[in-house]
Amino acid sequence: MTLRATITLLAITLAFLGTAFPVLAHAGDGYGGGFITGFTHPILGWDHVAAMVAVGLLGAFLGAPSIWILPVVFPLVMALGAVVGILGIPVPAVETGIALSAVVLGLMIAFALKPPIWVSAAIVGAFAVFHGYAHGTELPATVNAFAYAVGFVIATGMLHLIGIAFGILVKWPAGRVAVRGAGGLISLAGVAFLTGMA
Repeated sequence: MTLRATITLLAITLAFLGTAFPVLAHAGDGYGGGFITGFTHPILGWDHVAAMVAVGLLGAFLGAPSIWILPVVFPLVMALGAVVGILGIPVPAVETGIALSAVVLGLMIAFALKPPIWVSAAIVGAFAVFHGYAHGTELPATVNAFAYAVGFVIATGMLHLIGIAFGILVKWPAGRVAVRGAGGLISLAGVAFLTGMA
């Protein structure tokens, strides 16, 4: 992929993300409220944003097939974690797991670790359980659960796309440094979430 194509993909992704915000005016009861509440939940939580962007970054950094496998594994397992949360099945240390996801995924990118695809998918999937559980337990009683789930899965996919769009820069030497630096920043953000500094 050329630099021009990469920049175009990043611009389209950011434009797509920007178009979702005017819909917030329609938040309310029923389907719209469920979708909007679910959609904004990952976007308004910086700990979720850091980890979900990191999944896209990691996938792009590792290349094919990780670039599409990791961003598919995360929302699928996250949805299962949400069901566990909705059912009220206890999962220990959820906030710690969410914070650690940013630390671990960020460090994998920063240190250019390239584990086998099944290891990367297992790590991403394990952390997705915590993120999904948080979404599930915070489901407002007044909204449509299906619409809420669709909202947070779409938002998650968009955050993955942002990570992928930036992560494609690894094809160039300066881009590789930028992506690894972004991994380091994500990891530091995770430490801040973990220690309560953020």
